[in-house]
Amino acid sequence: MISHGNRLFLRRLLRSRTTKILLVLLVVVNILDVLRIHRNILDADRTPTPKLSQPAERIYIASMHFNNEDILKKHWNNAVIELAKTLHPENVFVSVYESGSWDNSKAELLKLDKELERLGVPHRVEVSDVTHENELNAENKDEGWIDTARGKRELRRIPYLAKLRNKTLRDLLELHKKGTRFDKVLFLNDVVFTTDDVLKLLDTNGGDYAAACSLDFSKPPSYYDTFALRDAAGQSHTTQSWPYFKSSASRNALVNHLDAVPVTSCWNGIVVMPAEPFVSSSKLRFRGVADSLAEHHLEGSECCLIHADNPLSKTRGVYLNPRVRVGYNMAAYQAVHPEEGAWVSVWDIFSGLWINRLKRWTVVTFEKWVVRRRITKWEKEGLGRREPGEFCLINEMQVLVARGWAHV
Repeated sequence: MISHGNRLFLRRLLRSRTTKILLVLLVVVNILDVLRIHRNILDADRTPTPKLSQPAERIYIASMHFNNEDILKKHWNNAVIELAKTLHPENVFVSVYESGSWDNSKAELLKLDKELERLGVPHRVEVSDVTHENELNAENKDEGWIDTARGKRELRRIPYLAKLRNKTLRDLLELHKKGTRFDKVLFLNDVVFTTDDVLKLLDTNGGDYAAACSLDFSKPPSYYDTFALRDAAGQSHTTQSWPYFKSSASRNALVNHLDAVPVTSCWNGIVVMPAEPFVSSSKLRFRGVADSLAEHHLEGSECCLIHADNPLSKTRGVYLNPRVRVGYNMAAYQAVHPEEGAWVSVWDIFSGLWINRLKRWTVVTFEKWVVRRRITKWEKEGLGRREPGEFCLINEMQVLVARGWAHV
């Protein structure tokens, strides 16, 4: 409660001429700053799409799918074909893996397979009849399985996804052994995207990065992939809508709409990484955290842990490119690519900045403390235990079920 004396003081302060002038100046400065930011975003998004690098880079395109019939049919297949044409068939390899879908994803991907064959694009499109139920009925329930609070031994979701993602890299490794080299690996989620989006992403930070990611949306203005995105300080988002970040380095770069916002990890729809760590002695692969750590009710995305393991992350940097925005449906894509004006409105900028400030100043979370305490306990339980991707971990346990996955 505010005392009577303090209330009188506040009334006098608010009535003073100096205070009123300062408040007016504060409002004016805020409005001018918001308008500047809005103009910067608008101008940056109008920057011409970069041309293909010369000599042309060789791009290995990797993707996995599960129940994506609608977006494959309406957008994704055609987008991949146009991308392969632009990059030139001799400079790409398309690797697609599908498993366990019960819609018509397989049929749509086989159409893509035939079209890539017709165009002379080197590729592998593999569809698998192995379902989640088949995986759950496996006889070997050792690695990747844990005993859960539901009184069952269950298959962890993240190691399962990591295994599938690694399957999309098989041809990269085999071709490398045979002398065929690639400069970059382009990972494509089941998103609406264009060739221009990919060209912009490839050119992030002048093409110098350990990884460059787009920004993804399912229901704008909230971004989608909260599981993988961590700011430059390794923290999760402060707000799920613009400008997202707690770290000043990440937030300031985003507010200025730079094409290279420094982060610790990201995935967010489309990702491009140098091929070298995957084919060199580093043997970079997707993975989950140890089962023994997961038993402490902790989980981390394989798409975040890949950056923790990548030896290039610290030397070349991981970047989010807010000029490349993709959607998990056409409505989301169109919402973040308006025909007129900036993709973030003046009001969204003004309210977003203040909501972000207030949350940074007032909201205290205990998530990182809980994670650290559980990791410390796990480390003490076994000699030499260490998890380099601590910043990826959250207080969750995720398991596979017959029709998808579940929190337990």
